[in-house]
Amino acid sequence: MPDQVTNYQCPSCGGPLHFDTKLQKLKCDYCGSVFTNEEITAAFQEKNEQAEAVGFDTISPEALQWTEEEAAKLRAYNCPSCGAQLICDSTTAATSCPYCGNPTVVPAQFKGALKPDYIIPFKLDKKEAVQRLSDYYKGKPLLPSAFSSNNHIQEIKGVYVPFWLYDGEADTDMAFHATRSHSHHQGDYLVTVTEHFQINRQGTVAFNMVPADGSSKMPDELMDAIEPYNYNEIIPFEMTYLPGYLADRYDLTAEDEADRADSRMRNSAIRAIRNTVHGYDSVNPEREMVNIIPERVHYAFLPVWMLSTRWNGQNYLFAMNGQTGKYVGDLPVDKGKMVMYFFLIFAVLAAVLFVILFILMGR
Repeated sequence: MPDQVTNYQCPSCGGPLHFDTKLQKLKCDYCGSVFTNEEITAAFQEKNEQAEAVGFDTISPEALQWTEEEAAKLRAYNCPSCGAQLICDSTTAATSCPYCGNPTVVPAQFKGALKPDYIIPFKLDKKEAVQRLSDYYKGKPLLPSAFSSNNHIQEIKGVYVPFWLYDGEADTDMAFHATRSHSHHQGDYLVTVTEHFQINRQGTVAFNMVPADGSSKMPDELMDAIEPYNYNEIIPFEMTYLPGYLADRYDLTAEDEADRADSRMRNSAIRAIRNTVHGYDSVNPEREMVNIIPERVHYAFLPVWMLSTRWNGQNYLFAMNGQTGKYVGDLPVDKGKMVMYFFLIFAVLAAVLFVILFILMGR
């Protein structure tokens, strides 16, 4: 019987292959052989097609005392290398065998419409992700010293996150009330003249590849914060970019996330039109009519490094753009340092105020 999943193994020695971010090729962990994506795609095409046809095994709720609802969200696969049974989430598209360590890809997750249109390969590896986390700590005066010096990363994983990329246009019809004031002396009086203007703007703003992640597992605020990606480097999807990383197919459809993308287009269009109104002392919107015209939707895998650590009984999660290196995440605050900085700033302001009062009283 054909295997349900594909282990990408070196054609030279049989060792596990992983996608190398520096070479942008697949490299063997054992013998160091390097292969292009085209070579590995051709070598494993037949295995992928067979695995896609086999699909997956369902989980019996009684097997591990799961509820029917829990079992329905799980899939069972057999590792081709060691024969172990892999229990995965129903959206898992790429993982690694916990027994033999071989990178594992699930071709059935890319059948038909489930196959992504595009992918941006990882450009930064795990070592760089850890180093940039240390850099992220720098320049944070309220960060507890023990957090950065004694911090141990509990988990780090490279994940291809499913994203919907929306194309569209925003037809805008906006009106503003603006004022401009100028003053002049007239005898003993200072006369201020305020001019009022009615400004109308109409236009169309085009958008390409507005992103919204299609995974309910990923915090939207983190996925939004690590943008932007450089879409000039987006390429057609191939499964050979996945070995060595995790990947999930979407569990939120393009329709589910459409309102989120429309909102981003609408807000961006309003800002773009507002920025064309300048040269006034004040500008207040009176009418903001924006009609979003959807066009194409693309399905893509985008690279994200997820790092988690635990300190003082609390979990901290960080995300890094696997292409650009942009970092986001919450950090703890040293309350002692916060109090110290408060009194330091208070003392400086008090000293400045004292000097000003001293000069005024001297006069």
